[in-house]
Amino acid sequence: MHSDGQMLSVLGELVVDLIPVPGADAGPEGTAPTYVARPGGNALNVAVAAGRLDAPVRLMARLGTGPLAPNLRRHAELSGVDMGGFIEAAEPVSLAVVGLAPDGSADYGFHVLGAADWQWTDDELGSVLPSRTGILHVGSISSWTAPGCEAIARLVERLSADGSALISVDPNIRPMLADGPVGTALGNTTEIVRERLDRLVAQADVVKVSAEDLAWLEPEATTAEALDAAARRWAERGPALVLVTDGGAPVRIARPGHAVLHWRTPRVTVVDTVGAGDSLAAGLLSGLLASGITDRTALEALPDEELLRLVDDAALIAALNCTRVGADPPTRAEFTAARADR
Repeated sequence: MHSDGQMLSVLGELVVDLIPVPGADAGPEGTAPTYVARPGGNALNVAVAAGRLDAPVRLMARLGTGPLAPNLRRHAELSGVDMGGFIEAAEPVSLAVVGLAPDGSADYGFHVLGAADWQWTDDELGSVLPSRTGILHVGSISSWTAPGCEAIARLVERLSADGSALISVDPNIRPMLADGPVGTALGNTTEIVRERLDRLVAQADVVKVSAEDLAWLEPEATTAEALDAAARRWAERGPALVLVTDGGAPVRIARPGHAVLHWRTPRVTVVDTVGAGDSLAAGLLSGLLASGITDRTALEALPDEELLRLVDDAALIAALNCTRVGADPPTRAEFTAARADR
């Protein structure tokens, strides 16, 4: 059950992921690998994962042009996502070409210049934000790429100031787009991206950040001790809760004035890790919403044991996603069955 009809609102980009087919013929010269086009992007993945968990969720996204746009819309619809947050945009859909290492970890090549996702305006956001938003999740490329990131930051600051919703932020750094030649073409540099994320994190109640993101944002955060220290620092920057994910290593959980906790992640056979962090975020936010934790006071009062239960569920949801190709999070029934089998 969900408190007072409130919902999770997810704001961000839609991306088509071209994922290689393992073992597929690449042609006689090895130059024609086979890919499957799968719906993706941080926001879409989070919204779909929450929808499959039966959470009331709206995806706020600018749907670009191109032959794959209807597939993105249909993917969200089939997962029970409220489609009232879609803006029909004239710009193209974003495309990511995914490379997979032997351990299932993903690398990305992006084709996103001039894409629809970074063009948000204040009026567009005002037209699609549900009045009954209990939690707003923002992050990834659209949250730190101009011009739309400014409208997103203003929305976050307004909701934070009036305390009407929990604010969740996931930096979800993509180094190619945050710096270097492609980043420069988008107007991004390391310094600019850090400044834009600082603005969001200062208003956030919940932050989910990966160890990879921390290593990019804070290059010294490469050891276990340094990650603990970074988690503590981030929890003192404004958020009431910081989760640091680190692949199959325990999740770090930091709250202001508390010791950093470590929570184990389930052991599964990993097919790939695409969408794992997004699934974990969706599991946590859906759990908070179902528990009626939709304001800062309630989050700060949440006992550690209840928080750890929610983190444990979220970690299982992420692990189940990793047993499948691409971002393919479990349904509520699949999650319930897996939890009962533990």
